[in-house]
Formats: sequence, C-alpha cells, structure tokens
Amino acid sequence: MRAIDPWINVDMPEWGDPDWMVRVVTEYLGTGRDALRRRDLNEVLEDMDRAGVERAVLDLNLDAPSTHTLSLAEARPDKFSLCARLDPRGHASAVRRLKAFKRDHPVVMARVIPFLFDLAPTAASYYPVYLACTELEIPISINTGIPGPPVPGACQDPMHLDRVCLDFPELTIIMAHGADPWWDVAIRLMIKYPNLYLMTSAYRPRYLPPQLIAFMAKRNSRKIMFASDYPALGMKLTVDDALRLDLPPAALHDYMYANAARVIFTEQA
Repeated sequence: MRAIDPWINVDMPEWGDPDWMVRVVTEYLGTGRDALRRRDLNEVLEDMDRAGVERAVLDLNLDAPSTHTLSLAEARPDKFSLCARLDPRGHASAVRRLKAFKRDHPVVMARVIPFLFDLAPTAASYYPVYLACTELEIPISINTGIPGPPVPGACQDPMHLDRVCLDFPELTIIMAHGADPWWDVAIRLMIKYPNLYLMTSAYRPRYLPPQLIAFMAKRNSRKIMFASDYPALGMKLTVDDALRLDLPPAALHDYMYANAARVIFTEQA
C-alpha cells in the first residue's frame, strides 16, 4: 500500500516546548518527551521507509523558517515538500511572506492553527491568506476539533468553515487533526462543499469514529486523507493502524495515497 504523509515535523525544538505541547506528548498521545527532539535526515528517511511512506510534507513556521527543516527539503526534494504555517494576524505581511517564500521553495500547502491565536477561521485576519492561497492555487490546512491540551477549542469548531467555504468557493481547505467531537458536522460540510477535505493527523486511525469510516467506505472515499503528525505520533504506528481499517482496497488507497497526491500535489493517482 502506497502512502503519503502530509503532516510531519522534523524540528520540534523550534516550537519552544510550550506547556501545551509537552502535555500533548506526555499525557494525551503518550509518546513522551522524545517526540520533542529534532530528527535528522537519515532518521526520518528510515522511519518513512519502515512505514512505507513515499513522500511527506514538512511543517514550517513561516515567521521564523527552520534552517534544519529547509535542509531536509533541499537534500531530498523527491521525498519532502513544505507546508508554510502562518500567523494570520500578520495580514498583508503574512501574505507577502507566503508569496515570496513559495517562489523559492517547494511549498505545496499553507497552514493555520486557530487555537494558537484563539481566533476562529471566520475572523477578518484570515481572509487575505485565503485569497493568497486561492491565487497561488495551494490548499490551506486548518485545525478542527477540540484540542487535547488546555487551549481554546471553540475556535476550531468546523462549522466556522461553512462561511469560509461560501466566501471562497475556489479555495481548497483541509480540516486537520480530525474534527472530534464534531465529526458529523465535518462530514456534512464535506458533502456540501466540493473543495473541503479532512486529514486525520494527530489521530490514530484505530480510534476514528464509525461514521467517518462508513463515509469513506460507502459514500465518498475521495475526501479523507491520512497523516501522522510525526513524531508526536509515529508514522509506522499510524500506517499500521490505517491498514487495519475496515475499508475496501480502493477506499484505503484513496485514504493513504491518492487523495493527498491529487489535492496537495495536484497529481492523478
């Protein structure tokens, strides 16, 4: 089974080990403090090979780009692309950085994490970023669902995306980190909007709810994509979970590989 992982981190120290991140890996995901160390090129490639992951998208803070993360993308462009993580409160300056950075680097996706700013995706601050992503023809990843650690959660209700999808019908949006406990809302929105998707990053596939599995298996297998959030969750751990899902082979291929190839890399798969 071929696999693409659209959310991995290789320079966790650039986050600064905030208390919420420590609690995620020690109390919520159970991977421990080792998940917060930097990963070098060979280690990441070995982990990818062990899991059967062909390509991965590296998370990169656009406000202070990690030279370590960039070095991996430069060393193995066949394996790594970049996701530019933005602070939407930067308004025009954030847009300028995104456009300039994409000209010189393999950026395939933008990313915003609402709980970091306690700012719902309908806030005016996001709208220049949405317009820029539409013009650049790249998707934007937006975290949905209540976060595990004690950080704001209401701002990540997927229902906020109803207005965003209406205002930006050409924008491709990928809900990230699942949508717990609003899975039914997320599914209904994906049925409603052709350019809205969901990735199961930071969520072990074995714990995905039955209604999401049924949606993938019986209604539309082209909307949900695999992702790990490595090293917070291991690639092999999440891939092995995914391979045990009760999905038809074609739907599993869409989930593990084809949807990311088509939506993020604009390839037919």
